Amino acid sequence: MNSEVKAPVLEQRRYYTETAARYDTMHAHEAVDDDAGLRILLSLLRTLEVRSLLDVGSATGRGLPRLSEGLPDALICGVEPVEAIIENWWRQGMMGGAKAHYDGIVAFSQTDFTEDLKKITVPVLVMHSEDDQIVPYVAAGPLSAKLLKNGTLKTYKDFPHGMITTQAETINADLLAFLKQ
Repeated sequence: MNSEVKAPVLEQRRYYTETAARYDTMHAHEAVDDDAGLRILLSLLRTLEVRSLLDVGSATGRGLPRLSEGLPDALICGVEPVEAIIENWWRQGMMGGAKAHYDGIVAFSQTDFTEDLKKITVPVLVMHSEDDQIVPYVAAGPLSAKLLKNGTLKTYKDFPHGMITTQAETINADLLAFLKQ
């Protein structure tokens, strides 16, 4: 990393660390209400009279039993919970404060990487699912592969945003095949 890039990156990392620490200190005294989000979601779903729901975004399935209890007449489909994946994603989420996470989302959602992608000349495998609920496929996967001088797009169907974790066997096999080329 050259010094022009390194200084802003280090400054950003320092800012995120300080912001997360300040936020955590300011809110450490507040009672944690783990069910608040679920109660709000259930209230919204009842108001909208939702009768069927498909959980495809998280790929953990943790919320499905609780949603089923809160909406006993609704058809709710999704995946079976995998505790190790749930705990890993919880760990990742706890590594920073709310403000730092928010700022990170703003940064990656509002930064135009077009010129950066055009400069990359090494072979790159772009892996993306059409069903990614976090990063829209049409706006990211095909466009990134097209902007790369030597990009290859590998498209998946029915894989979640966290496909590297939830579909590790398939993803790893495809990565190895690409690296052997």
